[in-house]
Amino acid sequence: MREKRPVDVAAYEKRVKEGSCFLCELVAGTNPHHLIYEDQSAIVFLNKYPVLYGYTLVAPREHREQATGDFTLEEYLRLQQLIYQVAEAIRQVVPTERLYILTLGSQQGNCHVHWHLAPLPPGVPYEHQQTAALDLSKGVLAVADEEMASLARSIRQAMERLRPSSSPSN
Repeated sequence: MREKRPVDVAAYEKRVKEGSCFLCELVAGTNPHHLIYEDQSAIVFLNKYPVLYGYTLVAPREHREQATGDFTLEEYLRLQQLIYQVAEAIRQVVPTERLYILTLGSQQGNCHVHWHLAPLPPGVPYEHQQTAALDLSKGVLAVADEEMASLARSIRQAMERLRPSSSPSN
């Protein structure tokens, strides 16, 4: 089991509620993350606060706030196709008993819609699964920056092997 480090949840919540949109900053290149994939419509990157190893986020490049209402059906399905490809790549790279896929956020903070792909490792007791596995207040994994970079590369390479002849953005 990986070591966890505590998170100042109050400071995190304050930054989320009062700060700029972290996803718009990432797209603009002013908020670096470990990038896995990007195209003209979406961006995929490792979570800076991983509660599970391989925890990845997928977001539209354009600031949109509703998981369905701000997209045409075609745009939504293209994003879901990308999410599927990312999920399968994560499962190839990270030992995964179950992969949680959800959209979180709030109109009060982190309102730029994004999907969380969180791989639950094998053997986690039931009481520590589901929402308990995603609880930021229990700390985040202490993963070295070099390891995060390597993990992002591995997931990217797995995506490239899985990518059909036409990418989700076409």
